[in-house]
Amino acid sequence: ARGAPEFSFAQKIDYLKDKIKPSFVKERRAMKREYEEFKVRINALVAKAQKMPEEGWTMQDGTPWPGNNPRDHPGMIQVFLGHSGGLDTDGNELPRLIYVSREKRPGFQHHKKAGAMNALIRVSAVLTNGAYLLNVDCDHYFNNSKALKEAMCFMMDPAYGRKTCYVQFPQRFDGIDLHDRYANRNIVFFDINLKGLDGIQGPVYVGTGCCFNRQALYGYDPVLTEADLEPNIIVKSCCGSRKKGKSGNKKYIDKKRAAKRTESTIPIFNMEDIEEGVEGYEEERSLLMSQKRLEKRFGQSPVFIAATFMEQGGIPPSTNPATLLKEAIHVISCGYEDKTEWGKEIGWIYGSVTEDILTGFKMHARGWISIYCMPPRPAFKGSAPINLSDRLNQVLRWALGSIEILLSRHCPIWYGYKGRLRLLERLAYINTIVYPLTSIPLLAYCMLPAFCLLTGKFIIPEISNFASMWFILLFVSIFATGILELRWSGVSIEDWWRNEQFWVIGGTSAHLFAVFQGLLKVLAGIDTNFTVTSKASDDDGDFAELYVFKWTSLLIPPTTVLIINLVGIVAGVSYAINSGYQSWGPLFGKLFFAIWVIAHLYPFLKGLVGRQNRTPTIVIVWSILLASIFSLLWVRIDPFTSEATKAAANGQCGINC
Repeated sequence: ARGAPEFSFAQKIDYLKDKIKPSFVKERRAMKREYEEFKVRINALVAKAQKMPEEGWTMQDGTPWPGNNPRDHPGMIQVFLGHSGGLDTDGNELPRLIYVSREKRPGFQHHKKAGAMNALIRVSAVLTNGAYLLNVDCDHYFNNSKALKEAMCFMMDPAYGRKTCYVQFPQRFDGIDLHDRYANRNIVFFDINLKGLDGIQGPVYVGTGCCFNRQALYGYDPVLTEADLEPNIIVKSCCGSRKKGKSGNKKYIDKKRAAKRTESTIPIFNMEDIEEGVEGYEEERSLLMSQKRLEKRFGQSPVFIAATFMEQGGIPPSTNPATLLKEAIHVISCGYEDKTEWGKEIGWIYGSVTEDILTGFKMHARGWISIYCMPPRPAFKGSAPINLSDRLNQVLRWALGSIEILLSRHCPIWYGYKGRLRLLERLAYINTIVYPLTSIPLLAYCMLPAFCLLTGKFIIPEISNFASMWFILLFVSIFATGILELRWSGVSIEDWWRNEQFWVIGGTSAHLFAVFQGLLKVLAGIDTNFTVTSKASDDDGDFAELYVFKWTSLLIPPTTVLIINLVGIVAGVSYAINSGYQSWGPLFGKLFFAIWVIAHLYPFLKGLVGRQNRTPTIVIVWSILLASIFSLLWVRIDPFTSEATKAAANGQCGINC
């Protein structure tokens, strides 16, 4: 992963051109030189660490390092900057810096990223217990030093702060080719979809670039006003809030209504009853739930449970600092989450490779709102897979996660109706999990133009002028909606077109595989993996990775669609040439749809042939074989021709001739 200095120094800018102070240029050169020296030292350490001795690493005292086996080691915590940490050049106390490696043992389900995040929630609550958490992927870096201040403006807002679960920033990327061939920037999703959701109940959680309210991750209900509790959720979602007859009564919700809104079988705290300090909670805890229920929900750690009551963060005053590290090791052990609500009702939710969607959905179902923050200068930037195979495998993982949620108990279609999830927000979540299913009709529509060219029939039957008007109005309304979205969001036509192209590319490959892989995994317990198995790269140069080709099964369906449509175009033109002038008119309509499909798949075709026009033989063979089978099968079935016509063509005539 590249950091901000790497990207900053890589920019080709002539700082002497715009009359910049010479002192700035001199300092920048000195800083770049120091950074290059620092990078050399870090790379040397990395190279050394990759050459692990046969007996494993040893520590300074000569004992073996506990982490020599990455799949079997105890929990490890190293405090670089603790409560008595260092100071910066201005004398301000530096933030805590702590390395955490949770316990790993064979036979335990560690839940990958979601399990790691839950372990970090607990260990940070024990050691520092900040009121807010920032989640950034390892390949992202800070691009805006004021990003956290932007988030805190919402989190600490008197009106919205106590019901805001997270502030989501859009993802922005470096190192993508100028034309964004494979729609890596996801401009339509980040600049249209999420901005639209910000006006309902907030954007979905996208897994990175997100600042969380710790209380929301603990499964607490938000502090809502009477206006938020209006019973007519459908009217409120679609038409906005209604004015209530009673005015002036803006008290926060009481404990009974908080308990009724939760999906959990264990009562959830009302944050109105949570005050600062542990001493004031003894009576409240005895009223809300017993210590046994607390342990069943949060695990057997009195220190962590006490920390969950601290709404404004901070270590409880009654905590003994000497026991903190021991307790921190305890909460990251393998068996800590057994028979608790971790991953089910609190923390990052388990059950899908896209745990981000599930986690945000559970919070919204409890009534929390989220905020979409888009500062002019992007808050975070990261790297994205820019070659075709890696991009398709990334989309496959996302689509597979959506199918897993669709087939789980947390499916937005039927989950959370006792909560406070708004109707339009629910529809948005449904859209995020059912989109892979559109790959099946999409694949059929991409094949139909070629089959029509091969058989001489058109896609749609002849319709009346009145029906044609409705058909045209439908397309005009869809087109007008798209134009309005582009004007409102500021997305360019090129970005929109790239998104449309990759929707077809992903729909005929990754989404299709995800549907069948998800069904096999959930219904039959068969975990099929479509991963990259080999690689062939082109010469180095600008965006050299764009031309790297990696063989994957995902390439076969789109290649088949391309070949069938190309064969259909050749067959249709050949038939028109042999049939005379009168056959050219109907041909143009058929050619339009086939060329439209190929235009959507053009970036895929460029990625398939690469810079040197090389395509693996296995892809060509499989694609031609499948194209031939489907074409012959279609001609044999010939669904556009009636049985009587077929019989007459074959010379068979019955009683009804």
